Amino acid sequence: MKIACIGWGSLIWRPGDLKVQKVWFEDGPMLPIEFTRKSNDGRMTLIIDSLAKPVRTLWTLMTTDNINDSIRSLKEREGTPTSAIHHVLSNDNLSDPIKIIIKDWLISKNIDAAIWTGLSYREGEDRPSIEEVITKLLSLNYVTGKAAEEYIRKAPKQIDTEYRRAIEKELGWSPIEN
Repeated sequence: MKIACIGWGSLIWRPGDLKVQKVWFEDGPMLPIEFTRKSNDGRMTLIIDSLAKPVRTLWTLMTTDNINDSIRSLKEREGTPTSAIHHVLSNDNLSDPIKIIIKDWLISKNIDAAIWTGLSYREGEDRPSIEEVITKLLSLNYVTGKAAEEYIRKAPKQIDTEYRRAIEKELGWSPIEN
């Protein structure tokens, strides 16, 4: 089974022990991605956000052909519960719009399955506005602020979102190559 791992953030430049090939391809599915999740340390991170405009994601192949091993590997890399790791098989019968987009992409690439991190806004929190995200970033202490800047600047350049453009304009955090 050929299994793709879809990414848009730190997985690309810091895969850790994730069981993936070393090359990330830039022709992943078009998904609505935005910097709208507050991480545990206060940084703003990229998530699939149904209110965002779609951007072209990245992908690589897993080095295992077992879907459960792939899910476990991504879960361990992300430090999240298994429920936060989403997957779809190319022969699934689906109604979820994100999974349909990914399934159609899988079929076009002749890949059997895909996995990705499916985090959302924090429980009890609404989607932050651009202004709220910039205010949050400006309020971070030095160490966390540097980590937030690194995450935003190292996100692949093709993850060109509305919030990213506003952050770049306000804070000067333009993309950097990894």
